[in-house]
Amino acid sequence: MGAPADEHVERSLGQLVAAATEDMSALIHDEISLAKAELRQDVKRAGIGSGAAIAGGALILFGIPVLSFGAAYGLHTTGLWLWACFLAVFLAHVLLGALVLLIGVRFFKKVNKPEKTITSVKETVQVFSEVRPGGRRSQDGHVHPDDLTRSVS
Repeated sequence: MGAPADEHVERSLGQLVAAATEDMSALIHDEISLAKAELRQDVKRAGIGSGAAIAGGALILFGIPVLSFGAAYGLHTTGLWLWACFLAVFLAHVLLGALVLLIGVRFFKKVNKPEKTITSVKETVQVFSEVRPGGRRSQDGHVHPDDLTRSVS
């Protein structure tokens, strides 16, 4: 009949190190992918916020000369003093620009830290800090000499 096949194949130290290195490499690649995904979302939010802020600034700076003259002279036809018409138009542009800037600030406040990545990295550091080469830990936390001679299955 022959000897029964051993269900637990023992691997050499080199094979174990290679497997651990491969697993560690995969873990690091996964954490980098997670960080990239979270950062893409935050960069998108920051881009929208920046665009709104630039649009608000452009309305205040470049919209004043173009629109102010037409609006001020249009208001002047109602009988108001010309200086009061120009002041009213200027204040309207400042209020509109401030509103767009507030929308931009609201988008900036939605930018978050990459929480999932931070948690994952902390867990990885904790796992690797508990692993000690040369043996397994017992329940009391000590490495026993007998563990150094046992094969890992």
